[in-house]
Amino acid sequence: MKNKLTILLCLFCLAGNVLVAQNSKPNFIIILADDLGFADLSLNGSKQIATPHIDKLAEGGINFTNGYVSGPVCSPSRAGLLTGRNQVTFGHDNNLSGVQPGFDIRYNGLPLTETTIATCLKKLGYVTGLIGKWHLGEAHKFHPLQRGFDEMWGYTGGGHDYFTSEPDGKGYKCPIECNYKTPQSITYITDDKGDECVDFIKRHKNEPFFLFASFNAPHAPMQATEADLQLFKHVKDEKRRKYCAMVHRLDVNVGRIMDALGREGLAENTLVVFLSDNGGPCDSNASINAPFNGQKGILLEGGIHVPFIMAWKGKLKAGTTYENPVISLDFAATFFELAGGEVTGEVKFDGVNLMPYLLGASSGHPHESFNWRFTISAAIREGNWKLVRLPDRLPLLFDLSKDISEQNNVALQNLEVTESLLKKLGEWDVMQPHPVFLEGAVWKARQLKLYDNKYTLIQPD
Repeated sequence: MKNKLTILLCLFCLAGNVLVAQNSKPNFIIILADDLGFADLSLNGSKQIATPHIDKLAEGGINFTNGYVSGPVCSPSRAGLLTGRNQVTFGHDNNLSGVQPGFDIRYNGLPLTETTIATCLKKLGYVTGLIGKWHLGEAHKFHPLQRGFDEMWGYTGGGHDYFTSEPDGKGYKCPIECNYKTPQSITYITDDKGDECVDFIKRHKNEPFFLFASFNAPHAPMQATEADLQLFKHVKDEKRRKYCAMVHRLDVNVGRIMDALGREGLAENTLVVFLSDNGGPCDSNASINAPFNGQKGILLEGGIHVPFIMAWKGKLKAGTTYENPVISLDFAATFFELAGGEVTGEVKFDGVNLMPYLLGASSGHPHESFNWRFTISAAIREGNWKLVRLPDRLPLLFDLSKDISEQNNVALQNLEVTESLLKKLGEWDVMQPHPVFLEGAVWKARQLKLYDNKYTLIQPD
């Protein structure tokens, strides 16, 4: 009898140790804004929009002052974020849209050759959830539930109406998809996403999880609640007023997610990141990217230099800034290694695990250079030099240490630097595959014109 009790006790202790080991794996949350202007957080100096919850996230963690995304529009940026690989290297360097002549609809999505961080974490024992926007392919084989996510509440397209969905709706009024319950009617979709994120945290608090909180705010259509609009009635421009209200509501729901982590006792075991998928499209949603020049759709800083925050209570030093350049590709590599994954020839990332750099275990910079390519343009950043290559003019060269607003093209004054960066960018460019899908040619002319627009470089009152 004593031996049986001893064996049972040992088994009980072993089971307890296994449970502790499982729960000791950190949880991961990506909170992704959509088309958010860099300047439109009070953290970054906004005088019009107070964002206390996003500010608090940065105050409790690390604010990256040189945080980039790998693409200046939604779908390519998300492809890079979720794979940890530069999406150009697998042909996903256009935005998803209708199938153009000469292209095959079977390839109209995130290539099946690529593995998402959700798939990697699922294999490591994580439950994975997507709440919100996908925009990486609508066919069954590209669906998030086929790409590593256990749960989904949201839509596969690039945007959604904030107040309405229809049973047979198309485009922005498509029905909400959900595989774990009958989805409720939309109230205001930013709040509905917040509800689902909080619910996901509650349901999975006893197991390691990865939550992709993929908001569409403040992406078009420009729709806000009447109560939120009243908060910004002093803003004269109607579109800007709606935009401010939409960012405010996004901030409220970031706060709800963080409060849920606190209530469930998960704050010290959850790494939370916040960023935007690209810079704000100033011409369409009244966003502001000051002090950066440019906007969504182009490779000036305003299109790719985004709010970028990491917070992990008790693990990352609160209230710090990190100035070395980092990129959204780094998140997948960071999550994978923290979850116990091993980088091999089969599992590889273009991003790097940031934790050794943030904790002081590794000196130096995570990256020596970055490359971008998007439709008509390509760019390279190496140190403080940044070069942008366009089809209708000489290259643009900026010294970001002196000219963060990219106002002074110094390519002719620094010909050796210009030639060196052009060569490196060109050698990288010609090694990349053809795009597997293409957006309409009309966008190329539009993007070229955006390089000549004048952008607000200071905060409005």
